[in-house]
Amino acid sequence: MEPKKTVLIVEDEKNIVDIVRFNLQREGYDTLEAYDGEAGLVLARERKPDLILLDVMMPKLMGFDVCRALRSEGDNVPVIILTAREEEEDKILGLEIGADDYITKPFSMRELMARVKANIRRTAMVSSSAESSMSAGGALTINTENFQVYKSGRPIELTQREYELLTFLASHPDKVFSRVDLMEQVWNYGYVGDDVRTVDVTVRRLREKIEDDPASPRYILTRRGVGYYYSSL
Repeated sequence: MEPKKTVLIVEDEKNIVDIVRFNLQREGYDTLEAYDGEAGLVLARERKPDLILLDVMMPKLMGFDVCRALRSEGDNVPVIILTAREEEEDKILGLEIGADDYITKPFSMRELMARVKANIRRTAMVSSSAESSMSAGGALTINTENFQVYKSGRPIELTQREYELLTFLASHPDKVFSRVDLMEQVWNYGYVGDDVRTVDVTVRRLREKIEDDPASPRYILTRRGVGYYYSSL
């Protein structure tokens, strides 16, 4: 029997923690709770949860700082940012510092549970369809056993989402995928309004890491008005 997955909830509003915990446990997850950013960071480091739900505005340490600290330590645990503000800057900043996803309060429990499930399932979904090692063309190589990407033999530090997007596109060379396609295939959920901006931010971050010249990419190209594709040329 597969062990239960653990979700760390980092949120300073107790009523939100209580209802999220109840729904997660009802869905079969174990939960950990922290009511400020510092405590959340300690739990993330010590308990190694399978996913973190991370509020932005919290005492002692903001959610963005918690996420930034984990990523700087090489921890690629899936992080879903919870934000009460609709401002685009919050969403984009969360993705820029390495969060995998965001959801805006007030959110429905059904949507939150779908996001949690999708983000926890991502690694298995991508790795099960890939060979243990694949040449991505040019100087890039993807090792799908240790989830590591190499450029000219040197490892590149990617977030889990960046790795999965690269692996998915590279395994379908020259096929163009729309943003909605990628939300469904890589993010594992359907079209959800403005969230397709998430794809653009992730592509931009990925290009900055794998391309010699991100402004003139060699690997991940844009088909204007359609979407993105991985070039085999």
